[in-house]
Amino acid sequence: MTTSFDLSPGVLTSREEIAAIYGCGTFQGIEPADDAGKVFVYSDPSAGEEYGYTFDGRAEDDEFGPLYLYTGAGANGPQKPSGRNGSLLTAAEKNREIHLFVADGKMPDSAAMRQRYIGQMVVDPVKAYDVRRGPGKDKVMRDALVFRFRPAPGTTPAWTEADWQQPATASGYEITNPVTELPEPVELPAQSGAKVKKTEQHNTAETVADIPAGKRKVLRREGELVKAFVAHLTAAGHKSHSFQFTIEGEPGALTPDLYDATDHVLFEAKGLTSRANVRMAIGQLADYRRHVPGNEGLRVAVLLPSAPTTDVQALLAEQGVALVYRTANGFAGWPLASEEA
Repeated sequence: MTTSFDLSPGVLTSREEIAAIYGCGTFQGIEPADDAGKVFVYSDPSAGEEYGYTFDGRAEDDEFGPLYLYTGAGANGPQKPSGRNGSLLTAAEKNREIHLFVADGKMPDSAAMRQRYIGQMVVDPVKAYDVRRGPGKDKVMRDALVFRFRPAPGTTPAWTEADWQQPATASGYEITNPVTELPEPVELPAQSGAKVKKTEQHNTAETVADIPAGKRKVLRREGELVKAFVAHLTAAGHKSHSFQFTIEGEPGALTPDLYDATDHVLFEAKGLTSRANVRMAIGQLADYRRHVPGNEGLRVAVLLPSAPTTDVQALLAEQGVALVYRTANGFAGWPLASEEA
């Protein structure tokens, strides 16, 4: 039996070969190898396309560098952050490495799928996963956990053009719950002993190691703000939810923070009141509102943890965007003033 393997980004292999070496299974997308201290993840974006969603794949870089999105385990019904999905969330805590492979055609003279090794990953320290709506194998819509992978420090992933997220084939929307519960932030594991081969075209992976803890706090503050405002709306007898918009020809999804169905108002929340955050919210609302069903008469508002500066308030007013912010006694600016006032 083979006892060693050149686990270098770009190498081609099979599930069977990995299982023979590391003692994991061969049938699931997430295969823990407990004795080896590893979790193997097998991504096949074409499997999602069969059911109409395109979550898996290389997403656009953000301020912290590269991202790979991966739909978690669970064929039918809502996916849970436990079981095989939990093995990703606890990998750093248990000092287990995460290794990502993508399907890359068939093995020679076999129906088995060939696997291309992308490299060692870590679950995004700021936000471990997004909750998305997508059909299961039974074609019933459900919540799916879309994990956010970053290259592990020192890893140069073997990305190719084929690894980018595929665009949606049709535009549409799903009604979702607002995201008010966020997974606990994770800690980056120590650098592994896996062999890593560097190439010039992929040299930005190390940026993930520099994600500031403050970003995590801001994200959680935003989630807590939305949660409190949802409770405020509910106590007032309002119905609220959110949306997931898919756009034909574009990958991924657009996900506004909150929609007040009773007053026909779309909200975008920010965890900071800075000008940069408010400007971002204005742009997001301008994009999102175009896709809200029955958007005639739709109003938009920014939800903040406190009052911004006077000039930022004037900016919002000039752009026709309402302002709601949290106070010691509730939320100032809500209910929104009538347009006739």
